[in-house]
Amino acid sequence: MTVTADQVTRFHDTFRVLVENVENVVLGKRHVIELAFTAMIAQGHLLLEDYPGTGKTSLARALGQSVDGVSSRIQFTPDLLPGDVTGITVYDQKRGEFEFHRGPVFANIVLADEINRASPKTQSALLEVMEEGHVTIDGVTRPVGQPFLVVATQNPIEQAGTYRLPEAQLDRFLIKATLGYPDHAATLRILEGTATERVELSPVVSLDGIRGMSALARDVYVSPVVLDYIARVVEATRAAVEVRLGVSVRGAIAITRAAKTWAIAHGRGFVTPDDVKALAEAVLSHRLVLDPEAEFDGVTARAVIGQVLLDVAPPTQREAP
Repeated sequence: MTVTADQVTRFHDTFRVLVENVENVVLGKRHVIELAFTAMIAQGHLLLEDYPGTGKTSLARALGQSVDGVSSRIQFTPDLLPGDVTGITVYDQKRGEFEFHRGPVFANIVLADEINRASPKTQSALLEVMEEGHVTIDGVTRPVGQPFLVVATQNPIEQAGTYRLPEAQLDRFLIKATLGYPDHAATLRILEGTATERVELSPVVSLDGIRGMSALARDVYVSPVVLDYIARVVEATRAAVEVRLGVSVRGAIAITRAAKTWAIAHGRGFVTPDDVKALAEAVLSHRLVLDPEAEFDGVTARAVIGQVLLDVAPPTQREAP
């Protein structure tokens, strides 16, 4: 199905309203906000890795407030159990039967705060639901609903009491982003606002609206030459000498899905190589496993992706949809 010009315009306008709503709370970070909503609409998940005090939790909370759905927060700690995330089955003595008590993962937007503080066993409780959109407990599969977005945060510099996220879980995050510190102008606006009450956002899009945007984004046209470009970029990450494990097939699918959403969010019904380039670091870098020697020499995954984009020539012609 071809996306019409009117559909592209409506999508673009709604996406802009969502981004501007969150900008009332998270100042000077429009690109990261756009990445966050791209992850939501592309039916993926978002990992925010940055230093303390950069606004990771504020961004996650603002995302939840902008959509008229159910939001929840899980504070990950070393003693958190899988049942604390997914829910547990409890025996009701009065009724003489078992009753399932839903955990906080049964929500549309789940903030997994400081996810790397939980044990690997608890982190693995998220693997099924992030990939499949449902939870299986005591042999019963229960869907969590759509849209479903996990926004996880972690601190990259603090090592005490933390556990490294396994590669299988990292691969399930569509986008990994960093907020960074605000510029001088945004810092002044933040300081000026400290004398006022905390801003509470109102929902601007319904759940049906998000589901409709997701369905529309899936129909965005990707030409064979752009698909070939994506495949060549992914294959180049596997051949890089600094890389022990390159981007998986899931990663190739992920950047294709994300590029469709990014394209229509910026007013086009088709994907260009520039869309792929704009998303490559955020979608692909956390999927690389670097060679230990390269890591020791200070090589970063983002630098590898940047070099791959320089080495792999994009297509020079675009096929019309």
